[in-house]
Amino acid sequence: MLVIPGRYGKDTCDGYSRRAVLRVGSSALAGLSVATLLENAAKGAEVSDEEARYGGKGFGQAKSVIMLYLQGGPSHLDLWDPKTNVPDNVKSIFKPIDTSIPGCQFTELMPKLAQQIHRATLIRSLSYTPIGLFNHTAAIYQMLTGYTADNVSPSGQLEPPSPKDFPNFGSNIVKLKPLQTPMLPFVMMPRPLQESNVIGKAGTAGFLGRAFDPYYLYPAGDDMDMAKMERIRVDDLTLRQEVPLDRLQRRASLRDTVNAGMKNLDRAVEQYALNEYYEKALSLVLSGKAREAFNLSAESNELREKYGKNTFGQSCLLARRLVEAGTRVVEVNWPKVANSDNHSWDVHSGLSARMKDQSAPMLDSALSTLLEDLDERGLLKETLVIAVGEFGRSPKRGVSTSGNSNSDDGRDHWPYCYTGVVAGAGMKRGYVHGKSDDTASAPADSPVHPGELLASIYHSVGLFPRRTVYNHLNQPREMVKYDAAMELFA
Repeated sequence: MLVIPGRYGKDTCDGYSRRAVLRVGSSALAGLSVATLLENAAKGAEVSDEEARYGGKGFGQAKSVIMLYLQGGPSHLDLWDPKTNVPDNVKSIFKPIDTSIPGCQFTELMPKLAQQIHRATLIRSLSYTPIGLFNHTAAIYQMLTGYTADNVSPSGQLEPPSPKDFPNFGSNIVKLKPLQTPMLPFVMMPRPLQESNVIGKAGTAGFLGRAFDPYYLYPAGDDMDMAKMERIRVDDLTLRQEVPLDRLQRRASLRDTVNAGMKNLDRAVEQYALNEYYEKALSLVLSGKAREAFNLSAESNELREKYGKNTFGQSCLLARRLVEAGTRVVEVNWPKVANSDNHSWDVHSGLSARMKDQSAPMLDSALSTLLEDLDERGLLKETLVIAVGEFGRSPKRGVSTSGNSNSDDGRDHWPYCYTGVVAGAGMKRGYVHGKSDDTASAPADSPVHPGELLASIYHSVGLFPRRTVYNHLNQPREMVKYDAAMELFA
């Protein structure tokens, strides 16, 4: 928050103490100033000759990215790749329905998205072979960073987030494609990525440094609190009421006050010429642009209901408002821990009721409305939307593929074949890429590795996917060791 402590009427002619300290913003988990976030976000890397020659269809068309991360692993067979003429323990209990793409069917759980999918590309051949027993945390790490984590345990659990981690894709983007206007570059909501007690893995900037972490918007309330987005607090971007705006704007001594209160700022200014970024951070607060973007009450109740009056639905609406205001990357994490019951996609048991009554209606309303809303506003042509999980679910119900127990009404983890959705920013419309075999067990053609999907995201925002970045030991690393799936682009 913007805080000027000290008693009014003391020490200075304008009424504020000389001991007053200006604090502009903080990323909720990192404690970094918005000025530092903006300053670091503007420092890119040298462009190699190979990158200078890189390009092609769809390159650089995305100004913003919205990632809907469906942590837990949605069942592709029970949502958007149903199979008929298969054994009963493979076939979904939900009936197939036609979609707006001729010859493409979803299950009855997705009636709204079925009518909007012509705005998007459906990838039915996402696939990878796991290393060991690949559970949620390791799979999430791969999906969002492009790398397999070291020391994967038999359970798939990883260490907590570390400065040595590879960065989340969004952190790479905001470092190398800095914003030119004062706006939050990267926002993550409404909860951290999590499996059991491993919280936030793959959700940080890792070795890029904490300045490229997302702005973490995690409203108070547990995961079953569907109204938590009504209690959004963005104190980081708020001017205390007792500080008159016009007085703050005209105070010629403001920078002196800042420097006196933050001893390390002088060094930052010397090394990074922070003046420009300080002004941007102050503009971010004073303009109210970011603060207003978080004001969901500015939307009509009809549209809010259409997205869904729940945490996921309102997060998707907020994602649209943020990219409209200039945010580069928004990641909406499915608002439930990966390996839990109630609203989780991790359906080892109780699939029938949980998907029908809890998770699928929220995804159906929110994703379908987001695609329609962005398209009607003219934003879809420059906003890349991705909806994907870390894997799909096993073709056979009631069997174990990852060491977990599964009921007859449940499916286990299945990374060998699953489905994702991409839309906007040069992606093909009304296109189904690849297909699965008769039981949705493996791609029948055109497999897409998660690393290729990440490479396609980088390509879309105008970055060479194999661009060199440097880790905490100043060692060169590729952003991702894959090439973009060019068949996805129009």
